[in-house]
Amino acid sequence: MAWIYLGVAGLLEVVWAIGLKYTDGFSKLAPSAVTIAAMAASMYFLALAVRTIPIGTGYAVWTGIGAVGVAILGMLLFDEPRTLLRAGCILLIVAGIVGLKVFA
Repeated sequence: MAWIYLGVAGLLEVVWAIGLKYTDGFSKLAPSAVTIAAMAASMYFLALAVRTIPIGTGYAVWTGIGAVGVAILGMLLFDEPRTLLRAGCILLIVAGIVGLKVFA
């Protein structure tokens, strides 16, 4: 169950990180509320996950999921660069996440 909590925490990290773009410096109420709620929920699920998953593993996987999700959504939503080198780096992060799940 801890790995499910960690996955949910990572996905919520993607939500709040992308949400930051829409808050306009926390000056827009609805996007700000969603972003703050996603932040709190992400931390809550991370806290549940690291009850049993080592903190180093949990934090690395959490930030990895967030980094991959935000990088991909940045390309799709905000027309950020789409290069093979960038895709390769994202795949390296995914490999690290998988490695931590398998070997940690």
